[in-house]
Amino acid sequence: MRVGTALCSGLTGLRAEPVMVEAFVSQGLPAFTLIGLPDTSLAEARERVRSAVTAAGYPWPQTRVTVNLAPASVPKHGTSYDLAIALAVLAAGRWLSRDLSDVLVLGELNLDGAVLPVTGLLPCLLDARSRGVTTVVVPAGNLEEARMVPGPDYVPVTGLADAVARLGGRPGRKAPVTRMRDASGRDAGLTGNARTDLQATRCQTGRQEVTDLSDIIGQEEAKRALEIAAAGGHHLLMTGPPGAGKSLLARALPGLLPPLDEAGRLEVASIRSICGTLPRYGMSRIPPFEAPHHTSSASALVGGGAGTAAPGAITRAHLGVLFLDEAPEFAAGALQALREPMETGEVVLARSKAVTVYPARFLLVMAANPCPCGNDWGDGHLCTCTVQQKRRYWSRLSGPLLDRIDIQIEVPPLSALPARGAAGAESSAAVRRRVGQARQTARERFRQSGWTSNAQASGSWLRGHTGRKALRPIQKGVSTHRLSMRGADRALRLAWTIADLAGLTSPGEDEVAEALMLRARRK
Repeated sequence: MRVGTALCSGLTGLRAEPVMVEAFVSQGLPAFTLIGLPDTSLAEARERVRSAVTAAGYPWPQTRVTVNLAPASVPKHGTSYDLAIALAVLAAGRWLSRDLSDVLVLGELNLDGAVLPVTGLLPCLLDARSRGVTTVVVPAGNLEEARMVPGPDYVPVTGLADAVARLGGRPGRKAPVTRMRDASGRDAGLTGNARTDLQATRCQTGRQEVTDLSDIIGQEEAKRALEIAAAGGHHLLMTGPPGAGKSLLARALPGLLPPLDEAGRLEVASIRSICGTLPRYGMSRIPPFEAPHHTSSASALVGGGAGTAAPGAITRAHLGVLFLDEAPEFAAGALQALREPMETGEVVLARSKAVTVYPARFLLVMAANPCPCGNDWGDGHLCTCTVQQKRRYWSRLSGPLLDRIDIQIEVPPLSALPARGAAGAESSAAVRRRVGQARQTARERFRQSGWTSNAQASGSWLRGHTGRKALRPIQKGVSTHRLSMRGADRALRLAWTIADLAGLTSPGEDEVAEALMLRARRK
């Protein structure tokens, strides 16, 4: 009787925790028991592991095999434990003499013994590096992702027999290189070494398309609003008829935001690793852009699912832009679910077995038509909507939600095409430089408070550092109930951002007046 061990890693949100896999081969009737609160996909590892061990040329113990995932009180999920379970069983059966309690092992097993890439690898590697782990066994298809975290010694493997041989065990049969096909029957890549090359190519060529501001015709007021939103981290609502350019403006916003720093790149990459989209983007410095369809549910927006909740669109948009096109067409419950994350910068998803916390510091951009038919513009003579239809259309954007939207502007239709040979509009790069300078000013101002943008500043600080003369329009709006206290604070945040862009030390009456105009959406 012997206990074999292997170190693995489990995820709860973006937080990775070490999991020790212990395999005990004892006397008794043949059985394979997996304990330690595994979910359905992990419980099915019994069949994958048994088949992979046999396919790799190793005899499966004809006695009782018990595998424990410690700590046993924490729920486990996913398929990345497969390879660690198999190696622990082989170590218990003396096919592998080395103790793997200090070697992190991650990988999913195919029935033929091939090791497949897994999602969520990056946060596991970051946690392992912080704990001093020096050797990590990873699927060959995840090698490019693993190299994003320098430090540990990575052992890429294509199959179970390959892993045993590279860890000093007895050699077995190599996993065959087989074709993999997607749901439509098209070739989706290879297992083994050929799949490694495919994954590496995807990591290197994945890009995020961003619209340049110079490609947008006209809409100078809307571009000014985009610049202010990017400089201060302010949420934005654009109202206008179809074809006015609202979606194009929203897609230009990531290009105006400052590039992600090293910590931000790793955080965004970790989220994409969990979602399985990291090979598409790689380690990009461009802030993410998410545009869910208006039929998306609340779970799709904020995250959800059985067991441990999966990240939603607001987490995928972390440190970037969340764009809700046709915002009034979203379900009311889905929109209301955004209110708390907009304030706190994180989303807490409570389930019966676990509480998961995901980061959600996103810049919300919503676009809406003036009415369901979209023609309630100008004199509105083309509009066919009734008063009840218009009221029902806008009722999903509740007052508390709109109160959290700092900038609410109208985007009118273009009246004429630009003349041939006219000078081009300002590029995103030029605007991004001004945005970066304004953000640096705000960071230096709030260095003692820990805030990084004007959108995070508290109302008490803003009111205490704004001149009395500049506060008069805000005070008048509050006294006449045209502004709530939250709305007053958000107008002040806008005024400070406008002052930063102008190079002023504090906002004056003109900056406050522009801030109030940016919140004056047509009813």
